Amino acid sequence: MSEQDKNQFFEALLEHIRQTRGFDFTGYKRLSLQRRVTKQMRTHNIENFGDYLDYLEVHPEEFLPLFNTILINVTDFFRDLPAWKYLWEQLLPKLLAQIPADEPIRIWSAGCSSGEEAYTLAMILSELLEPSEFRQRVKIYATDVDEEALAQARRANYSLRDLQSVPEALRDKYFESLAADRYVFRQDLRRSVIFGRHDLVQDAPISHLDLLVCRNTLMYFNAETQGRIVSRMHFALSPRGALFLGKAEMLLTHGTLFSPINLPYRIFEKVPSNHLRDRVFAFDPSNPQEAGNRFAMHGLLRDAAFNAIALAHIVIDIKGDIIIANHRACTLFNINRQDLGKPFHDLELSYRPLELRTRIQQVYARKEALLIENVERPRSEGGPEFFNVQLSCRSEETEEAMRILSVSALPLMR
Repeated sequence: MSEQDKNQFFEALLEHIRQTRGFDFTGYKRLSLQRRVTKQMRTHNIENFGDYLDYLEVHPEEFLPLFNTILINVTDFFRDLPAWKYLWEQLLPKLLAQIPADEPIRIWSAGCSSGEEAYTLAMILSELLEPSEFRQRVKIYATDVDEEALAQARRANYSLRDLQSVPEALRDKYFESLAADRYVFRQDLRRSVIFGRHDLVQDAPISHLDLLVCRNTLMYFNAETQGRIVSRMHFALSPRGALFLGKAEMLLTHGTLFSPINLPYRIFEKVPSNHLRDRVFAFDPSNPQEAGNRFAMHGLLRDAAFNAIALAHIVIDIKGDIIIANHRACTLFNINRQDLGKPFHDLELSYRPLELRTRIQQVYARKEALLIENVERPRSEGGPEFFNVQLSCRSEETEEAMRILSVSALPLMR
C-alpha cells in the first residue's frame, strides 16, 4: 500500500470516528495519532487502517479501548512539584488577594484525566483559605473527553501508590482511609470539584476564570488547533487570570495573548484585550468561538509574516532566555525547537561568528540600538558569508521585567 493510500484510509477512519462518536481527532498531530491507533490495531493483528475501519463498524465496543489508547492519561498529584510549589507559594496568594471577598474563585482544570491535578488544586486552595471559605467560594471545573477517566475522577478513590507524591501531612488531612491501600478524597471538599465532559476543540470554554490549568494537553494538537484552543483560553480568563501549562508546552507564538509570569514553570498571564493588536478585528465578545477563530487567524497570519521575512530574527527576554526565533534564524544558525526557552549564552551563536554577550549588555545599559556591519562567518564549503547584525531593546515603561531584546541578522550578497 502506498503512503498516499495509507493516509487516505487513516483520514477516512478519523471521519468515521467523528461522525459516529462525536470525537474530532483531526486537529491532533498525525504521526503521534497514527502510532497510537496502530498500537491498538496490533492487539487484533490488523495491519492497515482500512481493515481497522471495517473492524470498528462491526465491533462498536472497540471504540472504548481505542480512545483509551489515543487519550493517554498520564497524570499525578503535584506533578512537577517545583511548579506546583511556585503556584502555591507565589502565584495563588497574589491572585487571591485581587479577588473581592464576596466573589467566587473559579478554576478550570482542562484535560483533568483521572482527577489528580483537580484534587491537587483543591488541597492547595484549602490550605490558603479557611475551610468554610473554600466550600463557599471555590469552584474547580475539571473536564476531559475521556468518560472512563472522568468516572474514576468522580469516585476520588486512589491507592496508596497513587498518593506517593502527596506529602504525608496533606494525605492524612485530605484523604480518608477506606480499606487496605485505598483512600478517598474528603467528601465535604469534593463538592467544590465539578467534573464534566468537555472537548477543547469543539466546545465553548468555561468563562470568568481566575486560573486555567491545562498541562501537557496542548502538545497533542497541531499548530492550527493549538491556536484556536489558546485563543479560547484567553477569552475564558478574567483580566487577572493566569494560565498554567505543562513543562513540555510553550506559548512562543502567542505573545499577543499571553506573557510569561514564570517561563520555566510555564505559568502565563493574560494580556489585556486593550493591549492587543487583534482589536482591529470587530467581533462579538459574547461569541467565544468567533472571537477565538479571529484571534487564531490573526496569530497564524502574524507568525507566517514573521517567518517569511529575509531577516534572521531572534527575541530574548530580560533573563537572557530565547523567546522566539523565526525560520530564517533557525536555518542559518542551527537553532531547533529545544533551544527555545534556553539561555541565549548557551548557544554557539552568542559568541560565533560575533561575540554578542557583551554587546547585549551594552544595548541594555544604553537603551540604544546597535548595528554591526559586515560580520564575516566562515563556511566549511565555499566562501565566507557576511551579515549586518542589529540589536535593539524594547521595554514596557511601567514594567521593567517585560524588557525584550531583538537580534536581527541580514545576509549580504557578495
